[in-house]
Amino acid sequence: MAETIIEVLRAKARTLSRKVCLTESDDIRNIQAARKIVDMKYAIPILVGERATIEKLAHENKVDLTGVEIADIPTFPKMDEYVKLILELRKGKGLDEKSARDLLKDTCFFAATMVCAHDAHGYVSGGGNAKGYNHNTGQKIKPALQLFKTTQGITTASTFFIMQMPDHKWGYHGAIFYADCALVINPTAEQMAEIAVCTARNFQSLTHDEPRVAMISCSTKGSAKDPIIEKVVQATALAQKMAPDLLIDGEMQFDAALISWIGEKKAPGSKVAGHANVLIFPDLNCANSIYKATERLAGAMAIGPITQGIRRPFNDVSRGCSVEDIVDVTAITATCEWID
Repeated sequence: MAETIIEVLRAKARTLSRKVCLTESDDIRNIQAARKIVDMKYAIPILVGERATIEKLAHENKVDLTGVEIADIPTFPKMDEYVKLILELRKGKGLDEKSARDLLKDTCFFAATMVCAHDAHGYVSGGGNAKGYNHNTGQKIKPALQLFKTTQGITTASTFFIMQMPDHKWGYHGAIFYADCALVINPTAEQMAEIAVCTARNFQSLTHDEPRVAMISCSTKGSAKDPIIEKVVQATALAQKMAPDLLIDGEMQFDAALISWIGEKKAPGSKVAGHANVLIFPDLNCANSIYKATERLAGAMAIGPITQGIRRPFNDVSRGCSVEDIVDVTAITATCEWID
C-alpha cells in the first residue's frame, strides 16, 4: 500500500531538523508532545513561556526534557533585539517600546517574533490551560497576521484540513483536502476563490499530484437558484480566472464531486466532477460540520487545521486536541516553506 500523506510529511520533517515553537507551554500535552517530537525527530521543539513552570510540570509528569529547548520569556537574552524588531515590523501603528515589551509577554506574539528573527521556523498553538495561556483561535493567529503578513496576491488567511480516509481509493492515497473549516466564517466570492487557489496550491505542493478542485454547493451546474448558490458560481469563475492552470469546477454538490457516476450524470464533461481531491465549502457552518461528519462517521483522520495564505508557518490545534495532534501538526509545520 502506498504511503499516506502524513507518513510522507513525517519523513520529510525528519530530514529538515527545523525549530518549531509550541506556545501553550503550561499545558502538559505540549510538554508531552515536545518529548515525542524529539524522539520522532520531526523537529526541534521550543517550549515558549516560563522555564520554572515548564520544568515543574515536566517533573510532576515524569517527562524528560532532554533535547527540548525552552524560551524563558522573563530572562530571554535577545529580548531587546525582539523589541526593536517588533517596532520595525509594526512601525506606523503607534507602538512604543513599553507596548512592544508588553506584547512579548504573550507566548503567541513572542513565538511569532522568534520566527521573524529567524530563530524558529514556525509556531504551533495547541491546547491551552484555563489557568494559563488559554488563547482562542483569534488570539493565536493575530500575531501571525500582524507580523508575517499575507502572501503576495492573497488578502485572506484561511485554513484547510487533510482528511485521511481509511479507503485509499479517495483523493491522493485516501487524502482529500477540505477548506475552509476553521477560520473564515462566511467568505465572500472573492475570498472563496482565494481559498480555492491556496488550497489547490498546497495540495500540489504536499502531494506532487494534480489538484481537482470542486466548489461545493447545494446545487450542481444550475440545478437550483439562490443567492447562496450564486456566490459559489461567482467564486468558481473568479478562481478559474486567478489560476487558469488549475482544474477548478463548480458549483457542485458533494456527491457529484466525489462519486464518478453521479458526477458524469450531473456535470457531464467536467474534469473535476466525480474525481475531486480538494473540496471548497461556501461557509464555516457547512465546512466545519462536513469535516467533523467525515471524521466521525467515515472514520477519517482529520489533520489540521493548517493555516494558509500567510508568509511564515503557523498552525492552531484545537483546545480539545490530543498529544498526537500536536505532534503531527508540528511535523507539518516543519515541512511548510517560507514565502517571501
